[in-house]
Amino acid sequence: MTMTKYDGIKTFDELIEKEHGEIGTESRNQYEENYQMFIISEMLKEARKKANMTQVQLALKAGTKKSYISRIENAKGNIQLSTLIKIFEKGLNLKIGFTFL
Repeated sequence: MTMTKYDGIKTFDELIEKEHGEIGTESRNQYEENYQMFIISEMLKEARKKANMTQVQLALKAGTKKSYISRIENAKGNIQLSTLIKIFEKGLNLKIGFTFL
């Protein structure tokens, strides 16, 4: 039996720490940021599809550009919080809530 760098890892948190370092390190912070962006992108994509809207339709309704919707859905670039709220609330008629841990 060969040893791997994953031997002894029993939880997802231990795996993340092994791969990206402890909380507060630059690598871990970058991982967390990318993870949050991915979650937001998937939530927007799912909500838009559930509303049977194209990216163009959502952009028009929310008062933004299709390219901005596309960037968010593809987890690229930075998102302005005010624009994200506008997309969900004005464009999709949904409310956003935040939880801080």
